[in-house]
Amino acid sequence: MKLRVLYDNEAEGDLESDWGFSCLIVSDEGRKLLFDTGASETILARNMKKLGIRRDEIEIIVLSHEHWDHIGGLNAVLHPDAVVYLPASFTETTKNEIERNKAEIREVLGPGDIVAGIHTTGELGLSIKEQSLVLDTRIGDMILTGCAHPGLEAIMDAARIFGDIGGVMGGFHGFDNLELLKGLKKIVPCHCTVHKTEIMETYPEVAVKCAAGKEMDI
Repeated sequence: MKLRVLYDNEAEGDLESDWGFSCLIVSDEGRKLLFDTGASETILARNMKKLGIRRDEIEIIVLSHEHWDHIGGLNAVLHPDAVVYLPASFTETTKNEIERNKAEIREVLGPGDIVAGIHTTGELGLSIKEQSLVLDTRIGDMILTGCAHPGLEAIMDAARIFGDIGGVMGGFHGFDNLELLKGLKKIVPCHCTVHKTEIMETYPEVAVKCAAGKEMDI
């Protein structure tokens, strides 16, 4: 499984940083999925161009939740052959925008498989509904979050139906129960993670800095 961060608060090289998150996933079978789209279609498109990624390469777009910093760049990647997985609670406004671009919508409620080796936790949370991904990797299941509004603890609990958790990556928001991360083989705090510095200092051997352009083969 290969991951490439396309959009984050920090950036490598000549890529642009901005408040938001997007990550390209290439499955072991070569399927290309985009998790979230950042806040700006202009910035996402420019970062993709610099990395040599075309919108028509992306088969599946997975949206974690409906906040602007995760769906604002959607028009940069929508195309008629794309399939968009989104929580069923998304507004009709967003769904209609996707349909106007002739992309297929698949609404998510409960946990399930998206493609081989890539699963969704299903909608989690109360006031803010959010889905996370669970990736089958060499280090165990890797959780990929948008902002973790339902709480990283709840997301990890939901992900365990797919197997043992080997790592977590994405925005963790205000998560501060750092003991919960003990024993993981990879920790990648991104975007909105409030306690990013503490996580990096507590787990220096397994914590990895997140930034647009960061590439991982797991």
